[in-house]
Amino acid sequence: MNFTKMQGCGNDYVYINGFTEKVPLEKKPDFVRRMSDRHFGIGGDGVIFVNPSSLADFEMEMYNADGTRAEMCGNGIRCVAKFVYDKGLTDKTEITVESFGQVKYLRLFTENGRVKQVRVDMGEPVLRAEEIPVVCDGEQAVAEAIEVEGRSYEMTCVSMGNPHAVVYMEDMAGLEIEKTGPFFENHPRFPRRVNTEFVKVLDRNTVEMRVWERGSGETLACGTGCCAVAVACVLNGLTERQVTVKVLGGKLEIEWDEKNNRVYMTGPAETVFEGCVED
Repeated sequence: MNFTKMQGCGNDYVYINGFTEKVPLEKKPDFVRRMSDRHFGIGGDGVIFVNPSSLADFEMEMYNADGTRAEMCGNGIRCVAKFVYDKGLTDKTEITVESFGQVKYLRLFTENGRVKQVRVDMGEPVLRAEEIPVVCDGEQAVAEAIEVEGRSYEMTCVSMGNPHAVVYMEDMAGLEIEKTGPFFENHPRFPRRVNTEFVKVLDRNTVEMRVWERGSGETLACGTGCCAVAVACVLNGLTERQVTVKVLGGKLEIEWDEKNNRVYMTGPAETVFEGCVED
């Protein structure tokens, strides 16, 4: 089976051409776990199948490293755009991609015939607590108190097609994310688990973020997480609507447009290597 290893700001996935390579649905979770293993497989934060779609130009079928299906991945969808353009599956620089039944609109920026940057219309942020979902008393979870392993935090919850809890802190260097992250991910207040962003505000246009992704652990970047952070920052009055989010693997430019209530994400997409594996 042919594969392509790609990354966006260090958020890396194994990409499979679903037009030509077939893996039975029931075998995909085990296949994903084996391919994602950084010691015995290719290594990555998960596996993304690029498939035909009846709703859009292409479908992104995304799985976390633990074999669970995920609704959306901002860094992943940018790499899907590069995958289909660089491999000649499309010659358009504006495409649509379906992910978990939702269609996203992408603009591709090319250089020497290859995609370098992608701008994604990530849609409207979901703020209603029951739709994220998160358990809380109010309609929205903004600066909402939560206790995790005996420590009190304030979180702001946003869905960008998948659930996020944004937590602000000053001591990012001292964050023991491998200990704290799993407790947030599996907290009973998150019925479908949660991605947790730990954020330090640097100025009105710049923030720093580390992320614990459900099913994958700490990753070098999370596109939907960066979008959720930008929205949360505006809701809490901490930044402007255009913000640079610095992550371990680079940075993303996020804008929450006040006129149409849509979030736009712009960032890189890169191919790491290609190869073939035997089952």
